[in-house]
Amino acid sequence: MGQSDFSKILITGGAGFIGTALVEYLLANTTHQLVVLDKLTYAANLIALAHFKRNSRLQFVEGDICDAGLLHRLFAEFKPAAIMHLAAESHVDNSITAPANFIQTNIVGTYTLLEAARHYYAGLPIAQQQQFRFQHISTDEVYGDLHNSTALFTETTPYAPSSPYSASKASSDHLVRAWHRTYGLPVVISNCSNNYGPGQHSEKLIPKTISHALAGKPIPLYGNGLQIRDWLYVSDHAAALYLILTRGRIGESYNVGGLNELTNLAVVTQICDILDELVPTGFCQLSKRQHYRQLIQFVAERPGHDKRYAINCSKVQTELGWQPVETPKSGLLKTVQAYCLSR
Repeated sequence: MGQSDFSKILITGGAGFIGTALVEYLLANTTHQLVVLDKLTYAANLIALAHFKRNSRLQFVEGDICDAGLLHRLFAEFKPAAIMHLAAESHVDNSITAPANFIQTNIVGTYTLLEAARHYYAGLPIAQQQQFRFQHISTDEVYGDLHNSTALFTETTPYAPSSPYSASKASSDHLVRAWHRTYGLPVVISNCSNNYGPGQHSEKLIPKTISHALAGKPIPLYGNGLQIRDWLYVSDHAAALYLILTRGRIGESYNVGGLNELTNLAVVTQICDILDELVPTGFCQLSKRQHYRQLIQFVAERPGHDKRYAINCSKVQTELGWQPVETPKSGLLKTVQAYCLSR
C-alpha cells in the first residue's frame, strides 16, 4: 500500500491504549491522513485524544463499530485505503462479569465492520482494490494456555480460548478469515502478547501495581503470581502493526511478541524495585520504612486463568524485519517514570 492520494487510514478503537500509541506512531513516521473511530468507553485515553485532535492530519469520530449506518457514511466520505481494526472490549475480568459487552463489540462489531468494508471494497476501482487492506488486530489469548509446555504460540497453533474475552476475539479472527476466503476481502491479522507502557488504563496489572504502590495500598496478585506472559512495549507493537499493514501478505496472520517472558510476580517486583529507586521516601506504616515489595498481596485465583502465554514471532521478524526495541528493564523504567511524572 503506497502513500499516494489513496492513502487514508481508518483506525477503529484509536482512542484506546494500543490505538493511541498507533496514532502517535503514524503521525510521527508517516504522511497518512487518519480518521479515528472510537466509542469513548471508560478505557479511552482522553488526554492523548485531546492532543491528537490538534493535528490537521487526524479526524476524530465518536461512534460505535456496531452502527452500520455510521460505518457506511464514513467509508463513503473518507474513502480509506486501509482499516486498522483495534476496537474491542479487552479486560478479562470484565468479560467474566459482563460477557455480553464482549460478544456485542468484539463479534457483532467486527461483523458489522467487515460488511461495511466488503461493500465499500466492491465499489472501488481495480487499482484501489489492489491497494486496499483490512487489518485485524487480535491477541495471543485466542491460543489458550501453554501450561506444562515449553512450546511457543505460532501462527498455526490451534485456537483454544479460555475466557469470554479470548473466545470473542477468536470468533472475530474467524470472521475476518471467512470474509477473506468467501468474499475476497484483502485482510491481514496479527495476534499480540501482553502490551504495556505509559497511558495504559489503571485496571491492567502494571498501572495498577504502580498506582497501588505509590498510594501505599496492597498490590493484588492472582494465585501465586507465577502466571507467565510475554511483555510487549506498546510502541514496539505500533511499529509492527504498520509493517504488517504495508508489507504483510494478504490472508496471512502474524504473531507479535516482546520476546520477554516474565511471571506476573517478576513484573510486579521489578516495578517495586524501580519505585524504591525513583521514589525512595516510600510510604509509612507504623513509622517504619518499608520496601514496596511488602505491599504485594496474593488474592484468589481468577476463574479460568491461563498459566502461560509465549509467542514465537519469527515470522514477522524474518518476513518484515521487525524487532522490539525495548527490553523489560527499559520498558518498565519508562513506564514507571511516565506514571510518576503524570501524578
